[in-house]
Amino acid sequence: MKRARTKRATTAATTTKATGAKSAGTKGAAAETKAASPEPVRTKAVRAKAVRAKATPARLGAAVSTPAGSGPSADEPTVSGAAASGPGGSDALASGPGTPGPGTFEPGASAPGASGPIAPDPISSGPSASGPGGDGPVPEAASPGIAAPAPGAAAAVDPDPSPSTTTGTPPRPRRGGGSKDALPATALDDADRWRLLAGEHHAPHDVLGAHPAPGGVAVRVLRPFAHAVTVLADGLRAELQSDGDGLFSGVLPMPEVPDAYRLLITYDGNESEAEDPYRFLPTLGELDLHLIGEGRHEELWKALGAQPMERQGVAGTRFTVWAPDARGVRVAGDFNFWDGTGFPMRSLGSTGVWELFLPGVGEGALYKYDICRPDGSHTLRADPMARQAEVPPSTASVVTASHHVWQDADWMAHRGDRPVHQAPFSVYEVHLPSWRPGLDYRQLASQLPAYVSELGFTHVELMPVSEHPFGGSWGYQVTGFYAPTSRLGSPDDFRFLVDSLHAAGIGVLMDWVPAHFPRDEWALAEFDGRPLYEHPDPMRAAHPDWGTLEFDYGRTEVRNFLVANATYWCEEFHIDGLRVDAVASMLYLDYSREDGQWSPNEFGGRENLDAVAFLQEMNATVYRRNPGVVTIAEESTAWDGVTRPTDQGGLGFGLKWNMGWMHDSLVYVSKEPVHRKYHHHEMTFSMVYAYSENYVLPISHDEVVHGKQALVSKMPGDWWQRRANHRAYLGFMWAHPGKQLLFMGQEFAQGAEWSEGHGPDWWLLDETYEASGDHRGVRSLVTDLNGVYNALPALWQRDTDPGGFSWIDGGAAEDNAFSFVRYDADGSPLIAVSHFSPVVRHDYRIGVPDGAEAWVEVLNTDAARYGGGDLRNEEPLKAEAVPAHGRDTSIALTLPPLATVWLRPA
Repeated sequence: MKRARTKRATTAATTTKATGAKSAGTKGAAAETKAASPEPVRTKAVRAKAVRAKATPARLGAAVSTPAGSGPSADEPTVSGAAASGPGGSDALASGPGTPGPGTFEPGASAPGASGPIAPDPISSGPSASGPGGDGPVPEAASPGIAAPAPGAAAAVDPDPSPSTTTGTPPRPRRGGGSKDALPATALDDADRWRLLAGEHHAPHDVLGAHPAPGGVAVRVLRPFAHAVTVLADGLRAELQSDGDGLFSGVLPMPEVPDAYRLLITYDGNESEAEDPYRFLPTLGELDLHLIGEGRHEELWKALGAQPMERQGVAGTRFTVWAPDARGVRVAGDFNFWDGTGFPMRSLGSTGVWELFLPGVGEGALYKYDICRPDGSHTLRADPMARQAEVPPSTASVVTASHHVWQDADWMAHRGDRPVHQAPFSVYEVHLPSWRPGLDYRQLASQLPAYVSELGFTHVELMPVSEHPFGGSWGYQVTGFYAPTSRLGSPDDFRFLVDSLHAAGIGVLMDWVPAHFPRDEWALAEFDGRPLYEHPDPMRAAHPDWGTLEFDYGRTEVRNFLVANATYWCEEFHIDGLRVDAVASMLYLDYSREDGQWSPNEFGGRENLDAVAFLQEMNATVYRRNPGVVTIAEESTAWDGVTRPTDQGGLGFGLKWNMGWMHDSLVYVSKEPVHRKYHHHEMTFSMVYAYSENYVLPISHDEVVHGKQALVSKMPGDWWQRRANHRAYLGFMWAHPGKQLLFMGQEFAQGAEWSEGHGPDWWLLDETYEASGDHRGVRSLVTDLNGVYNALPALWQRDTDPGGFSWIDGGAAEDNAFSFVRYDADGSPLIAVSHFSPVVRHDYRIGVPDGAEAWVEVLNTDAARYGGGDLRNEEPLKAEAVPAHGRDTSIALTLPPLATVWLRPA
C-alpha cells in the first residue's frame, strides 16, 4: 500500500474565447476540444487545384493562439477552432461534419476555402519519402514527437459560407480532373461522405478502396490535400476524378477487382506512390473477436495494438483498438502529419474493436488514435496496448517488434523445478532509474547482475517498469501497461537486462499495478468518451488516496486487459514473478472511504466481489500458463486466504508481504533498549499467525521514505549502536520463518532516506571516505547472511510448515533476547539467538535439541569484519545434561551486545 505516494495533478485545459473550445495545455498533459455547438460549421470542398498565394489572418478568419512549440510558428496563423498539439503533447481535436478531418494541414496544402497555402512547402518528394497510402511527403528533419503542422489544428472556416455550410447539409461535390481511362463513379452517398469527413464512419472499407461496379471496378480514395490520385494496376494508369474534400473516384475498365494496385498521389509539386490501405481484408479472425468479446483472450497483446506484419505480400502495421462507445476511430501518426482524416478504421462488429492495416508503416513509427466520442467531439489517445511509448513527457505510442534472441532456455526450463515455498528466496528491491542514475537497461545489465550475485540474493524485485508519465510516482501511476518505460531504453533492451540477470542465476520479480491508473486525458481515462476502463459509478471509480481511477473489474474486457497483461510480462519478458501492488485497496469497497461514500455489494458486505474474481482469475491464469512463476500480494489486512489456492476459495497468490511483522518489529527496534522489554511481544506476535499465509518479510522502499528514515537511522543510540542494532535486526529477519526482501541502500546501512532523484549513497562505500569500513562491514554481513541462508535448508525449506520452527525462549523480555530453532526437511536444526541489549551476557544458558554433542557458530553479527566488537564463541559449545527451557540438554554461550548469533550442530 502506498500511503504516502505522490499525487500528480494533470494540467487543466484553457478556454479559447474565439471558439468556445478548449485549447491544448502544456506538453505531457491532455486537452479535449469540444465543438461549440451541436452542429459544427462545415467548410466548402477542397479545391482540386490550389492557387499559391500568401495566406493572411484576414482571409482565413480569426486566429487562435497556440502554445509555443506545439503548432505553427508565430507567423503562421492557426485558424479559428484550432487546438494545436504535437503527438507527445496535448491531444485535442475539433472537427465537424464537412471538414476534412481534424483539419491538420500538410506542407504545401491549401486551406479549404482559402486561396493560398498555409504550411510550408514539402521538404522531399518521391515514394521513399511518403507515408502510408502516400499521405504526403514526410519531412526528413522532423524529430520524434514533433509534427508540423500539429495534430488537432482545425480547418479554416470559410469566410463566406454558402447556404449548405450553415444549414448542415453536406457540401456539393465538385467534379474535376480524371482521365480517359477512368469513368465518373456514382457520387458518394451524402451520409457516407459526412461520416468519412467527420471521422464517424464505422465501415470506411465499404466506400473506400476498389469494388465491383457497373462498367468495371470503382475505386474511391480519401487523400486530403492531394491534387490528383492515379491508380496503377496491371499496366493501367488511370487518374481519378476529384470529388472535393480530398475524395477522388473513378470507374476503371477492368473485369474484376485486381489482386493488387497502387496509388500515385500528386501533391503540390511532387508525387508519391503507395499502397491503398482499403484494399486489404480484416486482419483479425472470428476466434480472436469471440475471445475478446468473452473477455477470455489470454494473448490479447497479439490481437490488439500495433503489430508490424506482412499482409497479402505487403509489409505494414495492423492497428487494432477497443473503443466500443466511439462513433469512429482514425489512426494519426508521424507518418501522416498527425492528421488521421485519410485513415479511418473499420468497426469489427459488436466487440467494439476497430481495425486498419497501414502498408508502409513500420517499427519506430509514432501514433495515436483519433477517437470520435459519442458527443461528436474528438480526442487523440495513446494506445492502451502499445508495446512501446515515447520517452516522457512525450506521450505518443511507438510501433515496435521484438528481435531479442533469448539465451535463458535452461533457466526457463528449470525455474519451476522446486516450489518457491520450499526454496531459498532472498530479494533485493531495486528502483532501476535511481539504482545507478543515468544508466540505461543495457548498462544496468553490465552492473546489476554482478552486484546482486555478489551479495548472494536469489532475486531482484523491480519497482514498476511499465510506462508512467510522472517519475515522482516511482512508476505506480501507470499509463502504458504493456510498455516498459522508454526512459531507460527499448523493450528489447529491457529483455536484455532480464536475460543478463537470468544468466547470473538471479530471478526477476516486478511490481505490477492493476489497482488504479492516472487521469491523464491522453491515456485511459474515459478513453472513448465514456467510462471504459474505470468504473461507471464515480464513487467506485475515484481512488480517494491517490487522485487516480480504479479499474472496473466487473467488465469482462477490462478484466481481460489486466489478466492478459499479467501473463504478457511473464511470457514476453520472462519475468519470474509479479508483486501485485495495493491489493487491499482493491478488495474493499470502503477502502479509505467514509460512510456514504461507498455502496455495499449484493450481499450487503464491504468486499469488492469483482476484484476478488479478477485476482482469482489472474492468479489461476498466470500459474497455469507460466510454470515456475510466483505472484506476491502486497496486502495489509487480515483477509483470509490470500495465498490459499483458488480451488479452495482463496485468492491464489503464491506469497504475501507480512506487513504486520514489518510494522511490529520496526516499532520494537526503534525503542531504546531500556524500554524494549515493554514491547517484547512486538517481536514474538508474528509467530502466532506465521503459518496462516505464505509470507515474505519486507523492508521495502515504503519504509525508508517520506520521513520514515532509513533502516539504520530508525535505531536508537550512537553510530556504533545504530549499526549494531541494524546488523542484529537483519540477522533476526533472515532467521525468522518467511522469505525476505531488502530495499537497495539498506544493505550497506545508508543513513539518508531514499530519493528517486539520486538513489543510494554509493559514496559511503568509497575507500577514501573515512567511515566507509562501517558501511562495507554491513554489506559484508548481508553477503554472509545470504551465503549461509542459501547453504542451510533449515532457513527456507519449511517456511510454511509449523514443524520447521520451535521457540527455545520467546519470553526473555528482561534480557531483550529471543531464541528459537529452525529445522529442515530431514530434521537438521539451526539455532538463532537475537540479543537487543547493549550489554554482554556471559554463560547465557539456552536449551537445545537433543542429538548434537556440540554446537558451533556459523554467523555472529558482532564479528569484527562486520564492524562489530568481535565478541564471539570461537570454540564449539558442548551440550550439557542441564535441563533448560523444557529441554533435557543445554549450552552456555556468550551473547554479544546488540547482536544475533546462529549455531548449528558441530
